[in-house]
Amino acid sequence: MTALTGDLKRLTETAEKLADGKDFFRQRIHLMPPVGWLNDPNGLCQFQGVYHAFFQYSPFDPEGGVKMWGHYTSHNMIDWEYQGVPLYPDQPFDCSGVYSGAAFIEDGEMFLYYTGNVKLEDGDYDYINTGRQANTILVSSKDGIHFGRKMKLMDNGDYPSDLTLHVRDPKVWKKKDNYYMLLGARTKRDEGQALLYQSRDRIHWVLANRVKTEESFGYMWECPDYFEIGDRKILSASVQGLTGGQWEERNVYQSGYFLVEGEITGNCHLGEYRLWDYGFDYYAPQSFQAEDGRIIQIGWMGMPDCQEYTNRTIENGWQHCFTFPREIYVKDGIPCQRPVRELEEKCRLLRKDQGHMEIEGYPVYQAEISGICNNRFQAVLGEELVLEYRDGQFEMWFKNQEKTGVSAGRGRRWVDMERLENVKILADISSAEVFLNDGEYVFSTRYYPEKAVIHIKAPGAEIVFKEIAAKK
Repeated sequence: MTALTGDLKRLTETAEKLADGKDFFRQRIHLMPPVGWLNDPNGLCQFQGVYHAFFQYSPFDPEGGVKMWGHYTSHNMIDWEYQGVPLYPDQPFDCSGVYSGAAFIEDGEMFLYYTGNVKLEDGDYDYINTGRQANTILVSSKDGIHFGRKMKLMDNGDYPSDLTLHVRDPKVWKKKDNYYMLLGARTKRDEGQALLYQSRDRIHWVLANRVKTEESFGYMWECPDYFEIGDRKILSASVQGLTGGQWEERNVYQSGYFLVEGEITGNCHLGEYRLWDYGFDYYAPQSFQAEDGRIIQIGWMGMPDCQEYTNRTIENGWQHCFTFPREIYVKDGIPCQRPVRELEEKCRLLRKDQGHMEIEGYPVYQAEISGICNNRFQAVLGEELVLEYRDGQFEMWFKNQEKTGVSAGRGRRWVDMERLENVKILADISSAEVFLNDGEYVFSTRYYPEKAVIHIKAPGAEIVFKEIAAKK
């Protein structure tokens, strides 16, 4: 351990000890930082039967700062145990932050690939084409807790010369005898794309393909991800720089996926970009394959560079959380999402009603509305958050859109839908995730209700309300 690592470790532990964790809005079933700031999920995996969730972490400032990786483990993806910080920004190649990356499991060992960020300060830089370094780093562990020496694998000199210095967020997998790595990139023409590298030994990498759309689509693709479910090949990307048309009424940045036709390693075509989530708070999702074969995805329930709205937990010394883990599955050829099935073990049936329900006093719950007739549906959470279907659109909107209110400045999000058949609402202390038509569409948001109450109207539909047993 270097002196810098030791100092960062002591400072982090001191900050964590000073956090009392008693804030009214802290979640029960969603991962949050012990203190300070959380953003992207990193290194998601199941290793030797244990689930691991690393996260971008700035413990000293709830509005961000120098990035390190925090670490949680779990046996069921609901009850998580904090394991501390395994990766600090303590080397010349990651001194400005341990940025996002992924885990790869093989031969009883966990390999973490991440971007080591360096920002220079001795010149007049634009930090796009000058003044920064994006290094691809590898570190490994035999037990998932203790990690060895960091190794720099690539830097900006190894990437194509027509790129800016924005190349980051490795995702690694293996197919047959080859290893593959995706990196998100921004070209000097301000076009987003993903770089595909290939390796035979996990260490030495050569460029195998550049994956992009036929027409320019955003200026940067962050957190690229690739996985296959049956015959569906899915490339996920968090895209920055989408403007005009429908994007003017959506988030500042988007997170979605393309269906891939052909082979991502060679000739391929990307289908239409479809959002993973249509709500206010969703970015930088990452997937992993569980040991039972399921594809599990977790996103950051937040949004970078957002001036539109905020979070009321900042005044209590922390900000942001993850989404609840979701299973990705294919229904009628379309990728859909649902809360991981382990959640049912925590659910207790409280009520069943027909057409209407109002229930108070349960801040953590799952409400299931099925058999919706004639698309007639409305739910109001915390007296302020409205979910409703009308005129061919599903809407999530807040009655009071002031930054000091329940919405903390959030307004309206929507999606066009021909029909609404069922709705599942997963609510925690200060968040709601809404799954429509078996997860064909999803809306996620943070919000800050003063009262735990939900009012549902869906004439002719069955409404099931379940309390979720969760740690306080």
